[in-house]
Amino acid sequence: MRLDKLISECGIASRREVALAARRGQVLVNGIPCKRPDTHINEDTDKIVYMGEDVLYRRFTYVMLNKPEGYISATEDGALPVVTELLPERLRRMGLFPSGRLDRDTVGLMILTNDGALSHKLLSPKHHAEKVYFYRLQAPLTEGAEASFSEGMTIGGEVCKPARLSPSEDSESGYVTLTEGKYHQVKRMFEALRNKVVFLERVSFGGVSLDRSLARGNWRYLTDGEIETLRRNG
Repeated sequence: MRLDKLISECGIASRREVALAARRGQVLVNGIPCKRPDTHINEDTDKIVYMGEDVLYRRFTYVMLNKPEGYISATEDGALPVVTELLPERLRRMGLFPSGRLDRDTVGLMILTNDGALSHKLLSPKHHAEKVYFYRLQAPLTEGAEASFSEGMTIGGEVCKPARLSPSEDSESGYVTLTEGKYHQVKRMFEALRNKVVFLERVSFGGVSLDRSLARGNWRYLTDGEIETLRRNG
């Protein structure tokens, strides 16, 4: 891989910035200044230092975000804030994107990555990656709601896969587990039961649970164990 490509993919600097730093002798390869940004290196064995900072290359990056209300699940939007704006510049440079979508007013777990193949598998209906949501409703559930979810509801002419509804004792909150992600699916399913969702939070995706130590709008890298869980469930 080219030296400038590796450093830019790590989100540390643009290729132009790497070229300028290299000409100034500020990029080291195995302890020796490398002034040619197009130099081919071995990302597994060569030690790269950019302006005094060790460059640790990973082919893919995986981030957990606790999405706040008001953000769009996208990398850019002409009018509204997007979830990638909550990440530092170095991660935005790496081309991270949200794996799946949450509504603007839905909060909770989002996985952002540049691993397109894994993201596709997690979102593919045939792989049945589970998504778990905590909900609060405007009114108590009516009798038979759990059966309606488990049998597979029809919303707007679309047939949903069977889902698991686990209501709390007051019947106004609980958890829903889905294996697909139709447009506004949870909200529409409750609307079909003549109810309304007033709060919705994704708490688990692909076997990875939301880290409750993360405040809304904060992020962290996934652990190796969490990455392996996603790969296993994708």
